[in-house]
Amino acid sequence: MNYGMNIIKALVTLIVIGLIAITALFIDFTYKTFSYRQHSRKADAIVVLAGGKGRVEEGVRLFRESRAKYLFFIGVDPSVRKRDLYRPRSGDPSPEKVLLENSSRNTLENSIFGRDLLLQYDVRSVILITSRYHLKRSSILFRNSLPKDIAIYPYPVDSKNLKESWWSHGGSFQLLFREFYKYCMFRMFFMLAPEELREGVLPALSGGEHQ
Repeated sequence: MNYGMNIIKALVTLIVIGLIAITALFIDFTYKTFSYRQHSRKADAIVVLAGGKGRVEEGVRLFRESRAKYLFFIGVDPSVRKRDLYRPRSGDPSPEKVLLENSSRNTLENSIFGRDLLLQYDVRSVILITSRYHLKRSSILFRNSLPKDIAIYPYPVDSKNLKESWWSHGGSFQLLFREFYKYCMFRMFFMLAPEELREGVLPALSGGEHQ
């Protein structure tokens, strides 16, 4: 009887410790997500991950301000043409410096196919544009896909579906926790296989991962 109770107590203790650890990690993830700021750095390329509202417009705005030599749209639908995303006005950078990648269908594939395209143009620094909630996961994937000497500057785009008071907004909480879960999965994957993506391999983990 006492032996059984001791086992139950031990399991309850482990569960409580696990929940406390998950809560602490989630709060840290959320804090860092909201700590990203739009910066004024220049880079060799602006990389826009397609699929979220406001990302394309922000990438085009920075490109028009000559914040980078190239503008890459990653994960674009095959039916979308360059002129649908970028129509140069007088004095704007040439559309020849705007490139579309339309093979990738999720964030993991974004980092793989995006890496291959960036290396073709000898890019050494990147402004990575995506939605704020998506930025930590995108950053860890690109950081582990690109060569280590390429600088990555995360650049957040805010959206209405993510509230800063996330704890009182069910939709924001769910969005953040889904991102937290995916981020943790990739974090563990890279702890076990830190050079996997740099070798050009698309791991089986991509099957259940979506934008």
